[in-house]
Amino acid sequence: MDVTTRSHRAPATVVARTRDQLAHALDRHRGRSRAVVMTMGALHEGHLTLVREARARADVVVVTVFVNPLQFGHGEDLDSYPRDLEGDLALLRGLDGPDGPGADVVFAPSAAEVYPGGEPLVTVDAGPVGRVLEGAHRPGHFDGVLTVVLKLLGMVRPDVALFGEKDAQQLVAIRRMVTDLEVGVEVVGVPTVRDADGLAMSSRNTYLDREQRTTALALSQALGAARMAAQAGSDVTRVHRAAVDRLSQEAGLVVDYVALVDPVTLAELPDGYGGTALLALAARVGTTRLIDSTRLELRGAERNR
Repeated sequence: MDVTTRSHRAPATVVARTRDQLAHALDRHRGRSRAVVMTMGALHEGHLTLVREARARADVVVVTVFVNPLQFGHGEDLDSYPRDLEGDLALLRGLDGPDGPGADVVFAPSAAEVYPGGEPLVTVDAGPVGRVLEGAHRPGHFDGVLTVVLKLLGMVRPDVALFGEKDAQQLVAIRRMVTDLEVGVEVVGVPTVRDADGLAMSSRNTYLDREQRTTALALSQALGAARMAAQAGSDVTRVHRAAVDRLSQEAGLVVDYVALVDPVTLAELPDGYGGTALLALAARVGTTRLIDSTRLELRGAERNR
């Protein structure tokens, strides 16, 4: 088992690469509350925020690092997706304190370890929430996400699992799965972490050159425009239009969708809707596909009278 070393007396982070190593590492913490943060590596401050929140909620923190092939479609960036386990471990070590490591266990398995025998015969069907928005553009994506999430939950057996709110549809789908399949875990959404310029942190941001990054800022700016429209009392149509108009001003940006939907069901909102709404959008900058989202409060027809 690969165990990192420390100059202080805090326990070392255990890096487990197999199921048996993971089980052995977790057995050392039997009886203590456990939180998991699932990642595909290429960690950044957004991931570290999840780890900090996990530490605040549980005694033991497990971080998984696994690029899941089931959620990549034909022609997507599975082979080129950034991988840097040593860099990821270095970032996690930066969270270490005198009382313990930032992550107690890092589970970094191979695809063969997660899917022994190859692609599984039984997978999770994400249902209607997995076939709209991202699911419409990436068929089967959320089936792959939910399958690996369920498998990792089964291996880690956490009390709480934390996910970023930037991937809003993913969070909706995971919550639905946990509820519908009676998975005994608390799912916690953590607010999106943004760079100083407003761009939501993402491992795929490393694909952007300087000019493309400037173009990509239109995503967060579109969310801001919609938020201002909502605060001014605009209805569903005008809030949606505010986001679309901002994106349409940006040359070099190819918009996949802009959707203002129910934050639980992802259903389109009727005219006159009042309450919490989810604004989700996706666009391509060059060959890089980016998503972003925010929650808005709409006044609704009754409150606008």
